[in-house]
Amino acid sequence: MKYFGGCDVGSTYTKCVILDENGKIMAHVTNKSKINPVASAEIALNQAIAQVEELQSAQELSYLIGTGYGRNKVPFADENISEISCHAMGVHVTNPDVKAIIDIGGQDVKGISIDKDGTVKNFAMNDKCAAGTGRFYEAMANAFEMSLPEFSSLSLKAKNVIPITAQCTVFAESEVISLVGEGKPMEEIAAGIQLAVAKRCFVMAKKAGAADSITLTGGCAKNEGLKKAIEKVLKIKVIDLAIDPQLMGALGAAEYARQKGLSR
Repeated sequence: MKYFGGCDVGSTYTKCVILDENGKIMAHVTNKSKINPVASAEIALNQAIAQVEELQSAQELSYLIGTGYGRNKVPFADENISEISCHAMGVHVTNPDVKAIIDIGGQDVKGISIDKDGTVKNFAMNDKCAAGTGRFYEAMANAFEMSLPEFSSLSLKAKNVIPITAQCTVFAESEVISLVGEGKPMEEIAAGIQLAVAKRCFVMAKKAGAADSITLTGGCAKNEGLKKAIEKVLKIKVIDLAIDPQLMGALGAAEYARQKGLSR
């Protein structure tokens, strides 16, 4: 049996997926990224390799592809492919009916439309500001003195929405702290934050040519409050993936590795 790997070294988390030659997921790992992307990749790869009895090291993989922020730093990688292409392929092999993605990473937001073969049809990216990204949500959770999971579900309790006008993460955090200090309902402030991010996602999705069948990828895809806000803004239901949405980049890289490895 041959095995194929994908390692997605992101700015916040590093993910690794190993597939067998039939495309079955044999191992997957998600870790907080280290400062050194090489170390992040090595740790994730070693942990994934340990889950496959027949493998002793990453060098035994038939083909390995690096992706993400640190894609050039993945040890033993045969090549690297952009995370945009890998997210598209990961979603395609998970659910071929999905034709568009909103990917919310640690430092950027992307809108991606997928062609019928899993390649990227078009994309739009906002990488000049942290607003609406994973870093933004970390700042908001800190302002609320909550964990990210607690903050993610807080807005679901809101009966009304208090709009957040600031676009910058720093200014938005100050605005939120002021509203909390004024005694405004925290769930309504949270709903305003989710709506503001959803509107930013809407812009990226429309620029990319989003279809009626859309899903979320990245760690923020697990934010139920954001998902509901995006459904409200886009006026369509967001499709849930059967596989962890945070793994889509690594899964897509592993699938590309499988295709390339088997064709050699």
